[in-house]
Amino acid sequence: MPIVAHTDLPTFDSLRTEGQTILSPDRALQQDIRELHIGLLNMMPDAALAATERQFLRLINESNQIAQFYVHPFTLEELERSPAAQEHIDRYYERFDRIRSEGLDALIITGANVSHPNLADEPFWKPLIEVIDWALGNVTSTLCSCLATHAVLQFRYGQRRIPLPGKRWGVYPHRVVDKRHPLVNDVNTLFDVPHSRFNQVNREQFDAAGLHVLAESDQAGVHLAVSEDGFRIVFFQGHPEYDTISLLKEYKREVNRFAAAHRDDYPPFPENYIGCRDRAILDEHRDQILAARESGRELPVFPESHIVPGLDNTWHDTAEGVVGNWMGKIYQLTNSDRRLPFMDEVDPQNPLGLGW
Repeated sequence: MPIVAHTDLPTFDSLRTEGQTILSPDRALQQDIRELHIGLLNMMPDAALAATERQFLRLINESNQIAQFYVHPFTLEELERSPAAQEHIDRYYERFDRIRSEGLDALIITGANVSHPNLADEPFWKPLIEVIDWALGNVTSTLCSCLATHAVLQFRYGQRRIPLPGKRWGVYPHRVVDKRHPLVNDVNTLFDVPHSRFNQVNREQFDAAGLHVLAESDQAGVHLAVSEDGFRIVFFQGHPEYDTISLLKEYKREVNRFAAAHRDDYPPFPENYIGCRDRAILDEHRDQILAARESGRELPVFPESHIVPGLDNTWHDTAEGVVGNWMGKIYQLTNSDRRLPFMDEVDPQNPLGLGW
């Protein structure tokens, strides 16, 4: 069953234009179907705020489970916002106090931009920990994406992320290393995931924390892991929610920063993402930028329309499968009153009954 448009969040209309089925509240009330309430703690910067909503709501909506999905977006007041982004948040987002009082079945926590080497120095650190602590005691399962994964590894397991020699940026092959786990049931055992980060938590750190790795890459490291009980926390280190053009948008932004003299070096291509023909087009664009800067001429327009048709999405199907499996297990473990797991029937230390 699809997502229910229980507010006037513009992302619902965006998904409708893609052909996604979005239920109106009146239509939802006519169906005798279980509800699942999913929180989305969106910490992404202003430029990616709405896109991140759309990406995660799309994955939720594509979960083929017999449930109606109510998504509750919220953010942290300590994150600095532009007036336009703050207006969007004030109008469409909920406050954490209300979410905490009404409860959730599941929670997704996005990544965020940071400015300090130590995450504990970020202004949003303490409120983020407050949300995570509440979720661990009150939510069936929490999915942490990228920066959120690094935050939980630091504050809960004492494993601080490690700076990389350069940005890990591109689309990388990953292999399932434990085919028994329900989250990777019936998904490809070899699949791609986009990554975009300057830091990592490596395999040795996941092992030292007692976490269970489900999928990793020789090039990009661990992508998918779960907490020691197998389900309470799900860790993504990559970005399987990304649109086909997400990495291109990031590359365009960095090219424009170079053109405006806001970065010294010309950005490299995201790895395993842009084909040879399109690289040639972008190399020519680089030469045009350099020539324009030297002569003082007007800068050329980024050739986005020429590049987009050559991009392939080699990760979304697997992302849909993993999130669908996650939703399915949440459905099985939650009560019909959509609040707490069947703790009298489920071992809280091993809710999936896995024999590790």
